[in-house]
Amino acid sequence: MAHTPVNHPARPIYRAIGGLTGLYLVVFGVLGSIASAGGEFFAQDDTQILGQGTNLGFSLLSVLLGLIVLAGTALGRNVDVVINQWLAYLLMVVSLGGLAFIRTDANIFNFSIATVIVVMTVGLVLLMVGMYGKVGTDDEKEAWQKARLVL
Repeated sequence: MAHTPVNHPARPIYRAIGGLTGLYLVVFGVLGSIASAGGEFFAQDDTQILGQGTNLGFSLLSVLLGLIVLAGTALGRNVDVVINQWLAYLLMVVSLGGLAFIRTDANIFNFSIATVIVVMTVGLVLLMVGMYGKVGTDDEKEAWQKARLVL
C-alpha cells in the first residue's frame, strides 16, 4: 500500500506505544473485573474504574483485546501492524456504538461519556501505531518512497 510508510525511523517508539496501549487495556480490564466481580455480566450500574463506566463483560473484553495487542507487539514481523489496525477499527466502532446507546437499555457495556472518549482515543492510538509500525525490505522502502514522490 503506497500510503503506509515502511521502516519508519520512529518504528520502535510506535511499537512501544502499542505495547503500552495493550498494557493499559489489560490493567483497566483487570481492575474492572475486580470491581464488578459478583455482578451481572452486562450490568448497567454505577461501576467505575479509572473514571470510566464498565461492567464485567466490558472488563473481560478489555483484558482480551489488551492481551491480543501485547501478543502482537511481542511477535512483531508486521503481525502487530495488522492486529493494531483491525483492533483500532473495532474499538472505534464499539465506542461509536456505545455513544449511540449510552442512555438506553442497549448500553450493554455500561459506557459513560468518559468511556467513549477513552475507547475512541485508544482506537486512534492503535491506528496510528499500526500505520507507522510496518517493517519491510529495503526494496519495499524504496518502492514506498518512489510512490510517495509520485503522489
